[in-house]
Amino acid sequence: MINVLTPDVYNRIAAGEVVDRPYSVVKELVENAIDAGATEISVEIEGGGKRRITVTDNGCGISKEDLPLAFRPHATSKLSTAEDLFTVMTLGFRGEAIASIASVSEMEIVSNAGGEAFALACKGGELGEIRAAAGAKGTRVTVENLFYNTPARLKFMKSDAQEEGDVGNMMARFLLSRPEVAFTYTVNGKVKYRSFGDGLKAALVAVYGAGILSDCIEISADKHGIKLAGFIGNRNFSKPNRSYQSLFVNGRYIVNQTVSAAISNAYAAYLMKRQYPFYVLFLDVPPEIVDVNVHPNKADVRFADNQIIYGSVYSVVSSVLDGNSRALEYVAPQSLPKQPPAAPQMTYAEAKKELQFDVSPLAGRTPAPRFFEQEREPLKFEVHAPTAAEIDYFEENKKFLLEQAQAKQERVDVKSLEYKGELFRTYLIYEYGDCAYILDQHAAHERLIYDRLREKTEQRAIVSQPMLMPYILEVNAAEYAFLEKNFGVLHELGFEAGAFGGTSIKVSAVPADLMGLDLKAFFGEILGSMESLRAIKLPDLLKDKLASAACKAAVKGGEKLTDEEARSLIERTEGDMGLKCPHGRPVAVKVKKSEMEKLFKRIV
Repeated sequence: MINVLTPDVYNRIAAGEVVDRPYSVVKELVENAIDAGATEISVEIEGGGKRRITVTDNGCGISKEDLPLAFRPHATSKLSTAEDLFTVMTLGFRGEAIASIASVSEMEIVSNAGGEAFALACKGGELGEIRAAAGAKGTRVTVENLFYNTPARLKFMKSDAQEEGDVGNMMARFLLSRPEVAFTYTVNGKVKYRSFGDGLKAALVAVYGAGILSDCIEISADKHGIKLAGFIGNRNFSKPNRSYQSLFVNGRYIVNQTVSAAISNAYAAYLMKRQYPFYVLFLDVPPEIVDVNVHPNKADVRFADNQIIYGSVYSVVSSVLDGNSRALEYVAPQSLPKQPPAAPQMTYAEAKKELQFDVSPLAGRTPAPRFFEQEREPLKFEVHAPTAAEIDYFEENKKFLLEQAQAKQERVDVKSLEYKGELFRTYLIYEYGDCAYILDQHAAHERLIYDRLREKTEQRAIVSQPMLMPYILEVNAAEYAFLEKNFGVLHELGFEAGAFGGTSIKVSAVPADLMGLDLKAFFGEILGSMESLRAIKLPDLLKDKLASAACKAAVKGGEKLTDEEARSLIERTEGDMGLKCPHGRPVAVKVKKSEMEKLFKRIV
């Protein structure tokens, strides 16, 4: 038996595709406001967006007659024929978002198309009556109690802080993608972001702070009919995760592997492992060579020819970073003295016909172009699925540590140890009976600091040391939500951290044992692991980072210790010669007199 689904059922199914979380509701409503020609957009959320979302704009508005149609599925003002799908330049065009949102919330639209304002409410997909309302030209959409009638969906929502972080990330992308629009983003009554529609530089500062401009290069390039403009981080500027990467294709924020691979490979020679490039880039291509209707929530696109896109992006970014002769063509004109007119560029069609590609690399990876730059050979790269052994690359080290733990060395009487000197300003030599113990001064000190921190953590006895000048950590919305959720954990570990306006974090105290800690590096390591924390408990991660911090705070190899300091260090080990540093390296090595005599052939 085949059943024809009722509107309330198929709208909820559609909601599962395009409206899965509060951030996706905000995305759809703001895109509608932009398409309506708004120059001022205000977004307010409460309870991470689960309790209330309000989006207000000064766009063209919706007439009284069209208000009921706005709630109907597949009703849109942006398409009229099937052919229009191949030249889509608006953001929201499918027409099912309002109907889907209304089916799983309590929703009201108040709109003024230039005369009177009218309101229409919808609860769980059931329309009310149109009524007169107060409101300036434009539209105000309020969504309350999201997923109240789908408890299974509601159960899988994240915490308010996490949902708020995802909404904030989405709003940051809107500020960047539409710098000509004035945005205000408010969370629980507090303004998080505010821009005034006065250009991309101002929007960049509104999202990332005033210091961002000095770390970036503004580019503007037109290659083969493909335009690439925006800001990229300089060679020395990197971020701990990918949340600082924004790509807009024909004005729409997307995550695309072809473009991401091109940029990552252009930066590969300049970044350390686990560091990622910063960029806010606008890629404008002819609409006929890009399909924007390939993803349920339009988060990705499909290009007609990935090789042309990859080659163009890679060529521009690598040239600017390398500073070769072509860089002058790509750095934004306002940053350079006037140049003579450039030779006419090939069109996209001409480039596709004439350019040659090296298509020999392994299947499944983007071919590297060999035609754009004579000054630099294209960077070779390979992509392969990691094996189990590569994923757990500490397995051998764990095995070694287990073997070492099973072969415990004896504890010696510290008072009987005689200090004999040092080697290479790193290894301290102590004599005990017919044995010598060679101590790694850095590993020993590191273990002692770590043990003290761990003991104080377990006893809740860590002493915090106030800083003379608080450290201000600039983060994005997702990172802010992550840290805010874990302020309590940081406090237990001796850090005094709290909100400092917008999305900044103020650190005013650190564990007394870690004074002088490089806070930028410490928090960078934490935020670099943020995306993998679904499988890791934050306290465990922070303890691991504290181990790294203990490493940085410990006396280093190469530092000269006095005899008194060397004696103090061995005394603090309490004679335990089987200690390991927090990373698993041995603190001391035992050498018997007989082993030395064998080396010198005194005995066989």
